[in-house]
Amino acid sequence: MMIVLFGPPGSGKGTQAKKLAEKYTIPHVSTGDILRENLKHQTALGLEAKKYMDRGELVPDEVLDGVIKDRLAQPDCDSGCILDGYPRTIPQAEALDAIMNELGKTLDVVVNIEVPDAEVLKRISGRRMCACGASYHIHFNPPNQEGICDLCNRPLYQREDDKETAVMNRIAVYKKQSQPLIEYYRRKGVLVTVDGTAEIQEVFEEIAAALDSLQAT
Repeated sequence: MMIVLFGPPGSGKGTQAKKLAEKYTIPHVSTGDILRENLKHQTALGLEAKKYMDRGELVPDEVLDGVIKDRLAQPDCDSGCILDGYPRTIPQAEALDAIMNELGKTLDVVVNIEVPDAEVLKRISGRRMCACGASYHIHFNPPNQEGICDLCNRPLYQREDDKETAVMNRIAVYKKQSQPLIEYYRRKGVLVTVDGTAEIQEVFEEIAAALDSLQAT
């Protein structure tokens, strides 16, 4: 089963992708992971992507499309995969259609994990980190002493991209990119929307129920 996962920052799609990959025994294909793997092994694609990343620029579609095509052509994707982080734009979605067609594959379902802006802001802006590697959340996993790491007693900090202004910008960018994509896949009849505000296991069970229903038809 070929699955695309959508969801705003902080929606938990990475967590759900890993759980779904385990349940259906198909690989979790994350563009971020693929780029890091290509960089690690100094592949031609990795080196090409590095040119843009080193300049702080977005990796162009043609490079990402090549990375995705190469990954989907690998034998472990023969039974399907879960795409996370791609496509992000209509041109990428159209490129994915072409890649699937060339590889003789079909996109079965696009799962859209919906989470309200306020909840996304709460989830991300509440994160706190420590230099020792420990992580906390002021609402869901607070330290014993406010602002202090339980493990090493050093002060906690908030990452720049977790601050409210940055999070709101990330949400705005996601909406601008994702809304046309959601309509694109709705028109194709492959879109399934789930409530991402529930507990992790509940969200997983809702997604799995939708996928199992599709497989049964």
